[in-house]
Amino acid sequence: MSVLDRIVAQRRARLELEGHAMGAAVPAARKAPVVRFGTAPFLVCEVKRRSPSRGDIAPGLDAVAQARVYAEHGVRSVSVLTEEDSFGGSLDDLMRIKQALPGLSLLRKDFLLDEEDVEVSWRAGADAVLLIASLLDPGTLGSMHRRARELGMEALVEVHDAGDAAKCRALAPRLTGVNCRDLATFSVDLLHPLALRPRIDWSTRLVFESGIRSPEDVLLARSSGFEGVLVGETAVRSPDRIPALIAALGAAVPAPGDFWARLCARMRPGQPLVKVCGITRQADADAAVRLGADALGFVFAPSKRRASPGLLRDLRGLPVLKVAVVVTDRTGGAALLDPEVEELLHDGFIDAVQFHGDEEPSECASLAFPYYKAVRVRGPGDMRGMERFGCPRVLADAYSAEAAGGTGMRVPEELAREAGRARPLWLAGGIGPDNVGAIVRELSPELIDASSRLEESPGRKDPAKLSRFFEEIRRHGEV
Repeated sequence: MSVLDRIVAQRRARLELEGHAMGAAVPAARKAPVVRFGTAPFLVCEVKRRSPSRGDIAPGLDAVAQARVYAEHGVRSVSVLTEEDSFGGSLDDLMRIKQALPGLSLLRKDFLLDEEDVEVSWRAGADAVLLIASLLDPGTLGSMHRRARELGMEALVEVHDAGDAAKCRALAPRLTGVNCRDLATFSVDLLHPLALRPRIDWSTRLVFESGIRSPEDVLLARSSGFEGVLVGETAVRSPDRIPALIAALGAAVPAPGDFWARLCARMRPGQPLVKVCGITRQADADAAVRLGADALGFVFAPSKRRASPGLLRDLRGLPVLKVAVVVTDRTGGAALLDPEVEELLHDGFIDAVQFHGDEEPSECASLAFPYYKAVRVRGPGDMRGMERFGCPRVLADAYSAEAAGGTGMRVPEELAREAGRARPLWLAGGIGPDNVGAIVRELSPELIDASSRLEESPGRKDPAKLSRFFEEIRRHGEV
């Protein structure tokens, strides 16, 4: 039984025993006027005590005090977990908050199953309800959505996959949420909402749910068209972060900001994404794209493979993602981005920056956005260090004392497997035509990054090696 199945079974059992009010003294008529849900700043902070994935978060949490802290920080919309068995909430929490803070807009977040759940939510003081599309057949979802709107509430309809999106298309809800959390396992992937975003093809306000920990996560959401964000554990544990999250909601999204969404659009079942790095010639860039590369890497660090800014300008129209690979300068103490790279990113000639030096997690997003980090791996401690970075993916590369990359050395297989257990595997180091098939077959990486083993000489790709490389990827990815 999945986590979701267990929660829903528990709720159905409680419905049988306690009714839709779940033992709470819900009034026969609503007492407070409805407050519009989702006004700016569209940051929804959550009141919850625990979760199936994290266990106890704040078991002694006072719901009213927590909501008051949110309001003092400028939050106008609050999500109240009312599920008792797995989240430690109740309808009493929602009613107490509405009574104490009637100006807040409250979302009832629960595993609601029918129209009576919507009616009870309204009477208890909810201004919006969460409707999880995967729990409901189209008819029930439609009737619950319609009833919420009739009562003056908003309905935040949550979708998890393409099937949910298809179910909602005719309904075209005004608010659509996409959860980073897999409801079967409760694992989190910040790229999941971005991958699903193209399926939501009706006019709607998008809400990015779960997984938000920092302002750069907010920028990630906004760069892909999400207007609102819902923050759970981070808000409960660290309400002092709320002003920075609100500021990120109002900040201009750096351009180009859609790198991650465009990368998600290139993902194919059974096939890894492919980045060909160390490009110094237009002919090599053209060949890699023709063969199927998803991204090209251009080195802007001391290297035999250093690219020229003019090459990036010449390649502007090439239909591929372009990544600048950098090792930041620490001559003055603080990490500094190469001014040429900064200009190329600002002007749209590159789509993202790959940090390949000793950059700290706190530095990366302020130096360049979008970005991801490459970590040189030589032991289990480096695997744990990968989790310190806030970017959705971290590239595992081989460690060498002589150079930051391009050495032809491989990440030990057991460490690559460990990296893949923590998050989808992005792998670089010593990958070429002779071993890429086994890597794809045995490690199932989401992205592979190859450079030196595709060359005839540093910075010059070998057409035959490139061709065989992509043939091996296709052949083994389809097995």
